[in-house]
Amino acid sequence: MMTGAKILIECLLEQGVDTVFGYPGGTILNVYDELYKYEGKIKHILTAHEQGASHAADGYARSTGKVGVCFVTSGPGATNITTGIATAYMDSSPVVFISCNVGEDLIGKDSFQEVDITGITMPITKCNYLVRDVNKLADIVREAFAIARSGRPGPVFIDILQNVSAQEADYTPVPQSQHFTTGRLGALMERSSHNFEAPTPDEDDIDKLVEMIRNSEKPLLICGGGVVRGRAHKEFLEFAEKIDSPVAITVMGGGGFQGRNPLTTGMIGMHGSQASNMACDGCDLLIAVGCRFSNRVALDPESFASQAKIVQIDIDRAEVNKNVKTDHHIIGDARKVLERLNSKIEQQHHDEWKKYVFSFKTETEYEEGGEALTPKQITKTIANLLPQDTIVATDVGQHQMWAIQHFHYDYPGQLLTSGGFGAMGFGLGAAIGAKVGNPDKTVIHVTGDGSFRMNCNELCTEQCYDIPVITFIFNNGVLGMVRQWQTLIKDKRYSQTDLDRGPDFVKLAEAYGLKGRRVTNVAELEDAINDAVSWGHGYVIDCAIDMDEMVKPMVAGGSHITKFIVC
Repeated sequence: MMTGAKILIECLLEQGVDTVFGYPGGTILNVYDELYKYEGKIKHILTAHEQGASHAADGYARSTGKVGVCFVTSGPGATNITTGIATAYMDSSPVVFISCNVGEDLIGKDSFQEVDITGITMPITKCNYLVRDVNKLADIVREAFAIARSGRPGPVFIDILQNVSAQEADYTPVPQSQHFTTGRLGALMERSSHNFEAPTPDEDDIDKLVEMIRNSEKPLLICGGGVVRGRAHKEFLEFAEKIDSPVAITVMGGGGFQGRNPLTTGMIGMHGSQASNMACDGCDLLIAVGCRFSNRVALDPESFASQAKIVQIDIDRAEVNKNVKTDHHIIGDARKVLERLNSKIEQQHHDEWKKYVFSFKTETEYEEGGEALTPKQITKTIANLLPQDTIVATDVGQHQMWAIQHFHYDYPGQLLTSGGFGAMGFGLGAAIGAKVGNPDKTVIHVTGDGSFRMNCNELCTEQCYDIPVITFIFNNGVLGMVRQWQTLIKDKRYSQTDLDRGPDFVKLAEAYGLKGRRVTNVAELEDAINDAVSWGHGYVIDCAIDMDEMVKPMVAGGSHITKFIVC
């Protein structure tokens, strides 16, 4: 017999969990008391705030390909992670969030720190559970992990009543390899509404696309987040080279196709390159792999790729024809679909088409030599001085777009960004999680002064656990992306976007026991990076840029993809 708390920890070990990010409290006390006895088996990272823990678990999951785990207590502890849950949900990141609620006798009585967290999180999880029976706990945990990692990955929430964590039940270990064959879990799988295996691609659908490719003279590929989540980068590379197609990359597709590959046209959409957007408008066959055609990509769905046959390859049938009407689609895991396509496609050649596409810019050029650093100078200097496989975690705003436009990502999990939900404050927690999961890789956090204020308290987590993340702040003293819109769309009415306030970020870093440096030119930036690398601990580099620096190009929402406001 074991308590529910011990069963939970044993089930985490079954799943291969070695790290948990979290913050304790009264209702989850039994779980933390049991976790104390597992020192050396499961590492716990205590963050400054529950939201930081949620983003750290997410960053860990994205960068390692494993399922992240986050512990919180009831009430405000649970509600504080809803931003992290929604971020993981929108970007299909496999994280299991676990909280403990008040006891059975207190449920529904507006008890201290009671909240219906399963009701709150239902729209932003693949599945969630309220555990009222200790005898069901083990199978629920196993099912939760299976759901999180299977099919289209995503977050799952488990809320365990406090009395369940203290009650006892029989527990029989089940190796992860046997979870789909064991009778008890198998029965749960049969009753569940979730598909635990990706749909098998239809062979006729594969053959139809092969024929469409043969007949195409101007193909364009879009590399979406499904390529990254499915770790289908090798198959995608083979596919792109076989059909000899230019490749546009979405925000979430960063790392799904090598940014330095000569077929890369750069980012597509609102801040897409001229090459990507012009290719989209001129192609005769558009094949989107793992891309849901969000409003930041298909700005005007009616005119999007209007000259092309549009093909969507996606693991989730619900995404097909949701935002853009397709001419053909294939439902299935990106890797399996691409494997089948690669086995049937002959080598194609589209030299004239590529010559046209690459006559347009794939990357924005910036004026250099002024008093302030330019975004390109910052990213170029970072790329020159840090390893090519450096993991980059961003927040949301102008700096995010510059990091995606100007860094070149080579593998899935190298870029960590809140693409769907757009959560400012995501980056530092995600960077911490990535460094914990990838201790041998350099991890940097790219942020803006507005975003950094959101969760800069996690610098104490960096210091406490000696997690050597280097933070680069693109500091323009304003909410840069909103100011850019105000400049271009709102006739320079700068309402509430000036950040004329503290703190001094260098002093803030030092207050947390880290190092910091303010830089205003390339030479100072180079010196700061070298110092950060040699010091080997957490470091904050505050980079001064002009407040009117813009992300270029830009197309307004709802506009034709080639109608650039600024180039």
